[in-house]
Amino acid sequence: MLTTPATHDHLAERVRKLFGTSPCRLQVAALPWRNNDDGVEIMLITSRDTGRWVLPKGWPEAREPLCEAAAREAGEEAGLRGKISLFEAGRYFYAKALASGEEVPCEVLVFPLQVEHVADRWKEKRARTRKWVNGAEAVRMVNEPDLCQTIAHFCGDPDKFVVRA
Repeated sequence: MLTTPATHDHLAERVRKLFGTSPCRLQVAALPWRNNDDGVEIMLITSRDTGRWVLPKGWPEAREPLCEAAAREAGEEAGLRGKISLFEAGRYFYAKALASGEEVPCEVLVFPLQVEHVADRWKEKRARTRKWVNGAEAVRMVNEPDLCQTIAHFCGDPDKFVVRA
């Protein structure tokens, strides 16, 4: 989903309602996908703390391009490599619980990752479960409504995010 000014205003208003005036912190997520005979599949992983189904996501490092940060997180959290889109498919907001118990509002930019390699061993293998599911099942499994919309929108036309070599 390309963000228009009207869409951005709508999202900003939702953030204000959810979190008040606290500034958002920026995270990035990879939307790992592949084509199979039945269409597009999305890989979801479990979060380390609650076991909810989520996308690989995290904090960008230093001057790392946002899309590359998303690809790095997919490697660390799910053992995935592939072609990362330079363009976000969408964004969503959630409250990140910090180790201190404080919750901070986060805006997450979602970058499609066309998966080319799935590792048998990876950094967070013991902490997470991963699962390939079709788009409709992915939408049912995740909790964040805006992320559900991003996944559904992406699955409707993944070709516009394909990285051409």
